Amino acid sequence: MSNHFSAANLKPPGGDARLDLTDLFVFAAPDNPDRTVLIMDSNPFMMGDGFHPDAVHRFNIDNNGDALPDVAFSFTFSSLEDGRQTGTAYYATGADARKREPSGEILIEATPVSFGATATPVQAGPCRLFIGERSDPFFADADGVLHWLIDGEKGDFQWTGTDTFGSANILSIALEVPNDLLGPGPQIGVWITLSLRRDGTLVQMDREGNPSFNPILNPNNIKDEFNATDPVDDVKKHLEPLSETLRRHGYSPDEATTAALTLLPDILHYDGTVPAHYPNGRVPTDDVFSARMIFMVHGQASPQSIKPHDDLMAMFPFLGMPHP
Repeated sequence: MSNHFSAANLKPPGGDARLDLTDLFVFAAPDNPDRTVLIMDSNPFMMGDGFHPDAVHRFNIDNNGDALPDVAFSFTFSSLEDGRQTGTAYYATGADARKREPSGEILIEATPVSFGATATPVQAGPCRLFIGERSDPFFADADGVLHWLIDGEKGDFQWTGTDTFGSANILSIALEVPNDLLGPGPQIGVWITLSLRRDGTLVQMDREGNPSFNPILNPNNIKDEFNATDPVDDVKKHLEPLSETLRRHGYSPDEATTAALTLLPDILHYDGTVPAHYPNGRVPTDDVFSARMIFMVHGQASPQSIKPHDDLMAMFPFLGMPHP
């Protein structure tokens, strides 16, 4: 998985697929290097209808390297009625970006969510925005890893050649942003969060920076705690559990610590002066599943044979039409 089913026991956070972030992509707009594309996907296999009306989806941008958000794009949604739903987008900077509550400037209010084959981008202030159902771009031979686990984690991964997510749909928020809204320089760090309002308070349910990290590398007993915490605390709270996982898979103690620190804090770094390919940002064709599994076993494995999906679009919002 990328970030699919990131709660304990490979379940969706809070037992609700609508609260499950699946992927984060960051790359330069193909037709304009002065704009950056941010894509956040959620709701694996569309097991829940629409976006959760009590949730806040957020892109968090760190532009000074302190692992705290300096810019935030937040999204809230209406209740789903008669198959229709609307979303509102906010842009915040500074102290407002560090609040869990959506705040700052409203970029667009009550814009319709797209359900079905038609992708309908809208202008949200200076940004381009798409919100709606899409084909899941993540490609992974998850069964090959499952068989390896059942066999006691012996030898190479037992790749089956079957793409677990080949016919899956997700809900996507795609945003094309002028670079000057992200910060003063070309280097940023990005992570996504999903928070749920409970008794009037927003509680963080899921987050993602690096792909295929929390569901795969974190021990089961800390997955929920990890989802609820913030990147600024990652090294202090999660370095030892992650290092222990890597030591169990062939890393020496020093190697494990060094490798773990390439993933903590769990932020996706992006330098806009360099072409985007993970770990510099991420594009939908990056084989992050192979990269993460091979990373986990200290390079002692071969990549999967699954290839990127052939329904990806060359234009915004880039993800393919949803499957019937």
